[in-house]
Amino acid sequence: MEYSPPPLFKQGAPARVKVAFFAFISIALLMMDARVGLLATVRQVAGTVLYPLQMAALMPRDALASMGNYFSSVSTLQKEVDTLKSQQIAASRSLQEAQHQIAENVHLRRLMGAREHLPVKSMMSEILYDARDPSTRKVVLDRGIRQGVQRGLPVIDSAGVVGQVTRVFPFTSEVTLLTDKEQAIPVQVLRNGLRSVAYGRGQSGLLDLRFMAPNADIVVGDVLITSGMDGVYPPGLAVAKVMQVESSAAGAFGRVVCQPLAGIDRNRQLLILMSQPDLLPRPAPEPVKAIGKKSSLTKMAPSNAPPLASAIVQPRAPAAAQPKAATPPAPKAATPPASTPATAPPAVNKGAGQ
Repeated sequence: MEYSPPPLFKQGAPARVKVAFFAFISIALLMMDARVGLLATVRQVAGTVLYPLQMAALMPRDALASMGNYFSSVSTLQKEVDTLKSQQIAASRSLQEAQHQIAENVHLRRLMGAREHLPVKSMMSEILYDARDPSTRKVVLDRGIRQGVQRGLPVIDSAGVVGQVTRVFPFTSEVTLLTDKEQAIPVQVLRNGLRSVAYGRGQSGLLDLRFMAPNADIVVGDVLITSGMDGVYPPGLAVAKVMQVESSAAGAFGRVVCQPLAGIDRNRQLLILMSQPDLLPRPAPEPVKAIGKKSSLTKMAPSNAPPLASAIVQPRAPAAAQPKAATPPAPKAATPPASTPATAPPAVNKGAGQ
């Protein structure tokens, strides 16, 4: 069997010689590269030159892969979007809860700090809901008679006075806020000690200082605190801040508007002062003596009545010696002469007869 090409195609050396030659060259290059490293530069040049060709050769494969991703299932993408949205909502909710808890913790710490400085015992409470009557300013707390809450107890927060307990139930209590129209609290200016009474203004959420003199020493920015004159609120609690002062020379009183310092519409946790401040007892009223009773009349007639009579008569005795006082005794002196002529004529007649 002859493997040589036909005579027409015979050109150059035979194929076996060519294979052997190129195999010898390859082995020699491999040995030189392994021993000396002469072909490293050639390899880098060849990689740099062939890189564009490699990228061009890979473009069909990348195009097919991108087309497969582009034409992926719509339902799978929708499921992924829904899952991501639910995770985002859960994360945002957790974030909001964390922020709320942080703010609540800050408020509670401030509240506990205020509780430590209070001179009376207090109880923590939480606002359940607002009162049903929209024309009043009231809230309902989660503490009642079972916890020892009574009517008239003051309610405060970390910033100042909130209101007063006006109705009590077994498990809840109703608090009337300072801004209610029916509420009033004795206050004094922290700067100079000027005392007054703050009244609520209803839905506006502000306070009024009524019956203030136009020249009263009060300016915008003054802080009002409880004076303790009513015996309900302990003295020194912050109440409000003056935000407007109107004084006119024509009017008898000035107008002072104040902003409450307590977070009435912001905070949810409040403190109930369980005991009112100790006050000195008031002096006992003096007994009133009834003038129209018989017992008082007997007491009004003492044994020294004659000296009073003599004291009245004695001043008139020397007055009779004066010329002006001689007229009253004239009628008394007139009576004896009237009796004297009645006896005198007989004596004269006897002398005449003799």
